[in-house]
Amino acid sequence: MQATAELKHTKLPVLKTALPGPVAQQVVAHDAQYISPSYTRPYPLVIKRAKGAMIEDVDGNIFLDFNAGVAVCSTGHAHPHVVEAIKKQVDDFLHICSADYYFPQMPQLAEKLNQLAPGAHDKRVHFGNSGAEAVEGAVKLAMYATRRQKLIGFFGAFHGRTMGALSLTASKFKQRAGFGPQALDVTHVPYANCYRCPYNLTQETCGAKESKGPHCARVIEELLFKTTVPADECAAIVLEPIQGEGGYIVPPASFLQTIREIADRYDIKVIADEVQSGFGRTGKMYASEHFGFVPDILTSAKGIASGLPLSATIARADLMTWGPGAHASTFGGNPVAIAASLATLELLEDGLIENAAQMGDYLLDGFRDLMGKHAIIGDVRGKGLMIGIELVKDRATKEPVPAAMVRVETECFKRGLITLGCGQSTIRLSPPLVIDKDQCDFALKTIDEVLTAITPTV
Repeated sequence: MQATAELKHTKLPVLKTALPGPVAQQVVAHDAQYISPSYTRPYPLVIKRAKGAMIEDVDGNIFLDFNAGVAVCSTGHAHPHVVEAIKKQVDDFLHICSADYYFPQMPQLAEKLNQLAPGAHDKRVHFGNSGAEAVEGAVKLAMYATRRQKLIGFFGAFHGRTMGALSLTASKFKQRAGFGPQALDVTHVPYANCYRCPYNLTQETCGAKESKGPHCARVIEELLFKTTVPADECAAIVLEPIQGEGGYIVPPASFLQTIREIADRYDIKVIADEVQSGFGRTGKMYASEHFGFVPDILTSAKGIASGLPLSATIARADLMTWGPGAHASTFGGNPVAIAASLATLELLEDGLIENAAQMGDYLLDGFRDLMGKHAIIGDVRGKGLMIGIELVKDRATKEPVPAAMVRVETECFKRGLITLGCGQSTIRLSPPLVIDKDQCDFALKTIDEVLTAITPTV
């Protein structure tokens, strides 16, 4: 009980043992014996309980969570309002297959998503369990609606690990190695990474600031459609409005707008994967809103239910016209997860999205100030509480330093701050949307100290 009370009232880390502690070491050893070695664990955090933005491990150490279960615990760990909604639903019933039966909360959530997703048009929703499942549904819908088979994706993208989603994923070779030919016909092109332009252009020279749009978007029409991807065989262009696993890459608005224009010219659907960037994370409900971008189909997961497994494929109503049996899921739209999502939306609209915007601006300003002190910081970017700090060996060459990213992850953990890397050498910050200024200051101070400590050795 004492540990629970301490966790509830603690806003900053409290470390009581060397890390990992003795109980954590036992759990890690047990895990190694029975759990698939395909999991990636950057450091030995062994969780016992969590509240708000704080995590307590099995040895009583308390950490500040700036990862939120990889952008999942949007309202913080075990928010009382979400927990209350879950308990109430559990008391009523745990499960009914939404593909075969009805319950009132499901269309209630779908109506909310219809209102909140980008675009004034009517939308319909298919519920699943995970981001990958939402992407699979989006691709199936685009193919069904267009009767076309080819897809265009982007290097650096992460859309999931199931075989269809994996065909679109292009962030790390390890995610594909050993799995043979890809299930879908996907052609990848470079994403609009202006910090590392693959065409060695700038926004002033690529067209990003002109009506024609940036070269990295125009290449779809000017090259792909003339060579390997006939436009009338292309079902969809699939993208993340802000790339997640690829390095928290924020494109210029003209990139997304030009893709929208190209897709409209050829009746190609645009799928926006907002699994990581959606549900308030960027200081708006969906990242697409920052760019005035309206996709035909949008995927949402991660933060949608504050930690319970739920996803949504949200599409134009005139597009989602497939008949009964065309697509379904036994557990998709589970009533307990639906209840958690409705409670999550209430909290987001009651101030957490605004807090994400404010705390995000505060952190971005703080980390940009640190660039004057640490030459290893090549770029700081993000929207709201979706922030990337890219580490480089030299700012002139922009050579990545993956070893430094790993060191920062580990050293932050040792100091009680939970972070995670992405891309080649980017530290990602995706904390719960409930964090406050004191917790932001701790994160800034800790990463400052860690960069000072590791710079001479990387």
